[in-house]
Amino acid sequence: MRAGRLVALILAVERRKGATARALAEELEVSERTIYRDVSALQAAGVPLWTEPGPGGGIRLVEGWSAPVDGLTADEATALFVGASGAADLGLGGVLAVARSKVRSALPDTERAAVDRVRERVHLDAPGWFRKREELPALPTIAAALWADRRLDIQYGRPGSGSTVTRRVDPLGLVSKAGTWYLVAAHRGEPRTYRVSRVAAARMREEAVTRPDGFDLAAHWAQAADRFDAAIRPLTAVLRLAPGAFRMLPRAVPGPATDAALAAAGEPDVDGWRTVTIALEPMPIAAGMLVPLPGVEVVSPPELRAALAAHGAALAAANAGPPPTPA
Repeated sequence: MRAGRLVALILAVERRKGATARALAEELEVSERTIYRDVSALQAAGVPLWTEPGPGGGIRLVEGWSAPVDGLTADEATALFVGASGAADLGLGGVLAVARSKVRSALPDTERAAVDRVRERVHLDAPGWFRKREELPALPTIAAALWADRRLDIQYGRPGSGSTVTRRVDPLGLVSKAGTWYLVAAHRGEPRTYRVSRVAAARMREEAVTRPDGFDLAAHWAQAADRFDAAIRPLTAVLRLAPGAFRMLPRAVPGPATDAALAAAGEPDVDGWRTVTIALEPMPIAAGMLVPLPGVEVVSPPELRAALAAHGAALAAANAGPPPTPA
């Protein structure tokens, strides 16, 4: 939005000690005409920008002036990048409020009003529906170790067993996925993923973290998510889907494997049905995921087809005839 671009323009000019309109346009990915229009808006709002024509000229700020946003602390900048949901979990909710106030104060009145309108009309709620907020007692310690590049000793709960294991790890990053926090950390040099809510205890050590060369958190997470999606789908099924079921399949069975299966699906027949070969989770989870689809036929495997037939028969039998008379 324009308000963010105006702040970015002020900071870019201040950082560069002046710059040409072309250089600023390239950095902000807008046209030079937009840069000049924004400069005029800022000048009208009282920001002391001036332009100097000719070789060596450009757009500059009056010497000695600095934007209020220039006073952001490291924690305030972190809170802005993390966003509202993440900042609250990391104990930076109050810091985020201060950072937003500083950014807002750097804007002209008209753009400040636009920001206020967005804040009044848009609210982001990251976690999914009907999900209880997870307890995250170890998250502050994990985050502190991550910022300080220090090793961690963690007590990690094994899913479904009730037992814990001890791991000494190098924290590499934190990821919030649909309101659930994950720690990406190297154990014996190999990056692994740990659900933060399963970390019963964490202790920061004195040793420095050893980060793998060229480690990219976003790229690692994308690859790990794809591997996880593939690993939990050992069952290969062939389905015939009516048009409505074809459209609903990504919601019933979300994940990149489903996206790939839909992209590779055959052409629709004369009635609009398509044949899809897809990897699914084991029985009976696979059957439960397919039940809500209107117009799904399992071609193979036979045990999945039988499970859907049994479910349909049981549902039909339970709803046959008039409903029972209440006692």
